[in-house]
Amino acid sequence: MSVEVRSHGAAMTVTGSCHLVEAPGARVLVDCGAFQGSRALFALNREPFGFDPGAIDAVLLTHAHLDHSGRLPVLVRNGFRGRIHARPATAELCGHLLRDAAKIQHEDAERDRRHGRTPPPPLFDDDDVARVLGMFAPMGCGVPVDVAGLRVTAQPAGHIPGSASFLIEAAGRRVVVSGDIGNARKEILPDPTPCPEADVVLMEGTYGDRDHRPYEATVAELAGLLRAAQERGGKILVPSFALERTHEVLYTIAHLERDHDIAPLPVYVDSPLAARVDEVYDHFPDELSPELRLLRSTGRDPFQPKHLTYTRSVQESKEITASDAPAIVIAGSGMLSGGRILHHLRAGLGDPRTTVMIVGYQPSGGLGRALVDGDDTVRVMGHPVRVRARVATVGGLSAHADRTELLDWVRPSGAAEVRLVHGEPNALTSLRDALRAEGRRAVLQPSEVEVPGGGHHEEAGE
Repeated sequence: MSVEVRSHGAAMTVTGSCHLVEAPGARVLVDCGAFQGSRALFALNREPFGFDPGAIDAVLLTHAHLDHSGRLPVLVRNGFRGRIHARPATAELCGHLLRDAAKIQHEDAERDRRHGRTPPPPLFDDDDVARVLGMFAPMGCGVPVDVAGLRVTAQPAGHIPGSASFLIEAAGRRVVVSGDIGNARKEILPDPTPCPEADVVLMEGTYGDRDHRPYEATVAELAGLLRAAQERGGKILVPSFALERTHEVLYTIAHLERDHDIAPLPVYVDSPLAARVDEVYDHFPDELSPELRLLRSTGRDPFQPKHLTYTRSVQESKEITASDAPAIVIAGSGMLSGGRILHHLRAGLGDPRTTVMIVGYQPSGGLGRALVDGDDTVRVMGHPVRVRARVATVGGLSAHADRTELLDWVRPSGAAEVRLVHGEPNALTSLRDALRAEGRRAVLQPSEVEVPGGGHHEEAGE
């Protein structure tokens, strides 16, 4: 038996990352993520894994985002008893994100009961999360470790704090799983380490069909949007992931204020989770780029606009929603699949003074994609809402590498076969064609899961 890689999520779609690596005597899962976005995708979280969780020897976790970690408690609930290997920052961040996900399920169930609906059973609860957190085994970068008999080396992926790619060596084969590769043009995190030589590379292709705008142009665009929004006198609503993207936006706003490119406005981070994530940057300063570590050494907080407030209570959030005063409101979730941003959107989308600034990837079928596509009316929390607000997309703040960066990252892998995952079909097909134009062997990794809007693919043999 050689090394085989099968994908039970994030193949032909951008969400639900779950890849099973099988080698002689070892079955190791790389990521165990939740499906996010549309209702049809979310429903996949209640489907069987397609393998026996009790037969998995270990998990390698590339990073803490829920589309990579969100079904770990379900895996444990269904019999997994091994270790979860990840970088230390990933372990701490998972504690925050998974507890928050359990809390949201509880709150959703309580809301259903208040409205006379019978809620579905939770996917997991706090006890399941506690069991997951007790299974973490920290690993460093650049040092091979034994994972269920496989030789595994982590290297920085530059995507979020603690993110990693993995080189897995077994049965004379070298397999690299990219995880999510970071946007090297941004300033907060160190750049991703290039792919090592390999026989097979399982690589993400989220932005495989396009490049981001240059980072400097993105910052200038953001400044222009903020100035225009200030002139209209309305709120600026920023749906944002509590992890990484919120701090990217805060860093950019603080930078623009210091350079007098924008006038200071009240900035609300309406996310208790983002407040907890903020502490992780203090606990793991080495996760920051050398430039930001130097800035912090001078006593300056790079994530601190002049008038910044973290809100924690529901009452504080309601007061922001009710207020007509101009402000920047950053709230989760980044894919608009839940969270406090929905309340702000329901109140503000009908106001032409409002600006909605989309700073993250929006999967097909979700509210965010409907706004990006210019739909006149959208459904928010089950209610139809007429869109009169200005909707702007700022793609250069993405935490993902773009097409050019992905091609640059994988070139050092030599003659490896590149199997593409974590992307919608059009993006993956475009990246595959670009790789083939360079003389590379490249295929679309088939999915072991029937993916709404994606699905199985006959090729190949993230």
